[in-house]
Amino acid sequence: MNKIPQRSCTICRAQKNKNELLRIVKNKDNEIKVDIKGKESGRGAYICYNMECYEKAKKSKRLEKVFETNIEEEKYNQMKEAIENKIGGDVIG
Repeated sequence: MNKIPQRSCTICRAQKNKNELLRIVKNKDNEIKVDIKGKESGRGAYICYNMECYEKAKKSKRLEKVFETNIEEEKYNQMKEAIENKIGGDVIG
């Protein structure tokens, strides 16, 4: 039986299994990516798959502080889409 790694949400600080959080990555080229699979290389931060944490992340700019760079609106839209897809998928499946 494999133990699933625990990670903390950057926004609400809740500890959850790694696969229950959305990973955002800043790679060595300073690009911000939404890492659905959790395999991208670079500095990662995690947020819960809920709209409350997403809204707080966007409003407080906490992810921008963590990565020490600006995050484009397009990247926030990708985060929102990933969260909505995960939430929708959990309800159906």
